[in-house]
Amino acid sequence: MAKGKQTLQAVRGMNDILPEQTPRWQRLENRVRDLLQSYGYREIRMPIVEKTELFKRSIGEVTDIVEKEMYTFEDRNGDSLTLRPEGTAGCVRACIEHGLLHKQTQRLWYMGPMFRHERPQKGRYRQFHQIGVEAFGMPGPDIDAELILMTARMWRALGLADVRLEINSLGSSEARAAYRQVLVDYLKAHYDWLDEDSQRRLESNPLRILDSKNPDMQQLIEDAPKLADHLDDESRRHFEALRGHLDAAGVSYIVNPRLVRGLDYYSRTVFEWVTDRLGAQGTVCAGGRYDGLVEWLGGRPTPAVGFAMGIERLVALLEASETEAVALRPHAYLVLMGDAAIAAGQALAERLRDAVPGLALQVNCGGGSFKSQFKKADRSGAEVALVVGEDELAAGRLAFKPLRGDAGQEHLDEAAAIERLRQLID
Repeated sequence: MAKGKQTLQAVRGMNDILPEQTPRWQRLENRVRDLLQSYGYREIRMPIVEKTELFKRSIGEVTDIVEKEMYTFEDRNGDSLTLRPEGTAGCVRACIEHGLLHKQTQRLWYMGPMFRHERPQKGRYRQFHQIGVEAFGMPGPDIDAELILMTARMWRALGLADVRLEINSLGSSEARAAYRQVLVDYLKAHYDWLDEDSQRRLESNPLRILDSKNPDMQQLIEDAPKLADHLDDESRRHFEALRGHLDAAGVSYIVNPRLVRGLDYYSRTVFEWVTDRLGAQGTVCAGGRYDGLVEWLGGRPTPAVGFAMGIERLVALLEASETEAVALRPHAYLVLMGDAAIAAGQALAERLRDAVPGLALQVNCGGGSFKSQFKKADRSGAEVALVVGEDELAAGRLAFKPLRGDAGQEHLDEAAAIERLRQLID
């Protein structure tokens, strides 16, 4: 470091994902992408920055996200802009703006970074990454069930067994408003038992008090009026039908009457997949139905349901489960000895890649002795080293040296080497 200059570091809570970590991210992203597409979901990509008003209207002005956590700033035109704290609002805005919801259904997914200014801790960062799924135009419990069954299949595809499903119904907006008043009356009668955070939420977002983790308030919450006792008949039928779909598919679940979600736009079905393996940040996937949001943001009334998965938390689960090695290793490492071999090496590597689809071939660059190149080949994790020197060039051959096991070195022409590489990656 130059004298007097301070080392620059990443912004707190916004982390680098290093080359040793990215293979597990890629594995997760690729498997989820393939699964979503197999269910008929199409990718949509939205801007990272949106107008602040979008989140105030969708999430709710008195939520913690809008009040405390959003990264909001004015641009040079004086417009208030915000780094997106979640993906649903932007997806709905894009669908309305581009006419994707008029007399049609949509199954969409997206992936990318979100931003919230909160206290960084394991599994909760200021820049975090989500995979989100949204389905529009389908009012019945069958699409709710599809999303839950799809996430259950994701855990199987990823080899994750230590996650459990919790579900609840928030009812219609009218039923929830009536319940809200009953709950507020109860909590006001026990105001002195509420902690400071719950007292603040009493008027702005009282349902979130039910999700409090304060041990001193658990009995008070347990004795509170139950939302399930105040559901409207249609929401109750919807929830029972959803449970029927899950039962028929053999998906285990827990009905959690305290599951309320933190965003104002949810109604009826809400669900979370949770684990005990990540400490306090145990929710790895959460979602539910938000039938009123499209109209709230200026579109036609449109039923909608979706979920989001935290990639950092899923990666942490993969690391903890160690279901398989995820390091990306080349199949072969090309060792080049001498100027003539170096000059011919890249062209040879391209011919091999053309001839063997899927071949991961790393070429030695930067020179080095025979011994040092073989050390690099071994450290790369490659199965074989391909060696080209002056003798091999003159003979029109290359050396095929297995790096794992006891097999000996062979000298092969290019066609024979191609065939051996095909066998290697099959």
